[in-house]
Amino acid sequence: MGRTAIVTGGSRGIGAAIAKALKEAGHQVAATYGGNDEAAAKFTDETGIKTFKFDVGDYDACKKGVAEVEDAMGGVGILVNNAGITRDAPFHKMTPEQWHDVINTNLTGVFNMTHNVWNGMREREFGRIVTISSINGQKGQFAQANYAASKAGDLGFTKSLAQEGAKKGITVNAVCPGYIATDMVMAVPEKVRESIIAQIPVGRLGEAEEIARCVAFLTSDDAGFITGATISANGGQYFA
Repeated sequence: MGRTAIVTGGSRGIGAAIAKALKEAGHQVAATYGGNDEAAAKFTDETGIKTFKFDVGDYDACKKGVAEVEDAMGGVGILVNNAGITRDAPFHKMTPEQWHDVINTNLTGVFNMTHNVWNGMREREFGRIVTISSINGQKGQFAQANYAASKAGDLGFTKSLAQEGAKKGITVNAVCPGYIATDMVMAVPEKVRESIIAQIPVGRLGEAEEIARCVAFLTSDDAGFITGATISANGGQYFA
């Protein structure tokens, strides 16, 4: 059964793969983005998936953005919280701005988006919420105290909200990708990539489509008995 789905940060990288997978599953998909108009336009031209520009860290912008999606496509039945940023620095050099920027997008942004679809899902007694966390939210990472804290917070949010949504037919789950062959990872020096791959038991980087398939399953009707779960898709690099 096709539903209306929102994928935040859905015009590039893992988000784009998720948006395409949900469209292939028969859903109407809205992909949000924060700033790259050219990439968003190219994505829509290539996929036919509509894009909506707003900052997930701004509650009022999320409220307005969700309303625009619902006016165009109907009540949201699927939300994928994928939007995220990094502002890496060793903690003794990390600025308050670097901390707050990451927390505001990666954690508060998840609250902002989820809060604005939650009551509609409760009223319709159906919802699928998946938040893209990270291996580094599970194990921590040097120079990522802000990012790891935000992604660990996403997991606590997921487990708590799953308990509230269960009786209303709403499942809330998380996916923790390991190192994926996105533009950002492929842009690092080859020697750095090789050192990363050496830590991954399967011996390679993951593909964005592999994360998308996890999300496609968790948002399907077949996954109705799975809630509060964390799917670790990291090639065996870390066992939670």
